[in-house]
Amino acid sequence: MGPTLVDPGRYRRLIGKLIYLTVIRPDITFVVGLLYWYMQAPYQLHWDVTYHILRYVKGTPGRGLFYQPSSHLGIVGYSDADWAGNPIDYHSISGCTFVGGNLVTWHSKKQTVIA
Repeated sequence: MGPTLVDPGRYRRLIGKLIYLTVIRPDITFVVGLLYWYMQAPYQLHWDVTYHILRYVKGTPGRGLFYQPSSHLGIVGYSDADWAGNPIDYHSISGCTFVGGNLVTWHSKKQTVIA
């Protein structure tokens, strides 16, 4: 993998900022999650990939989530409740949540209880 970083604290701070950025840039979530695994002992390769992510974010300013101002703050959630759509275990798949018309959470996860 190459040499370890001399100053891993700098890497940790940068990864922390990228984690914060994933709130509006879900397109980098996966790779930032992978880099997070190497917080304790990062290598030069991880630092190089982190800089590559920064260059990508800088070059794609129009991508990501845009939150519109809204006068109402109603919470709306969606879930796949197809009731036996999966004939093996009958569990539904979780969905997404909107606040004031803006997407705030999303995931695709099998629910723990049967709908």
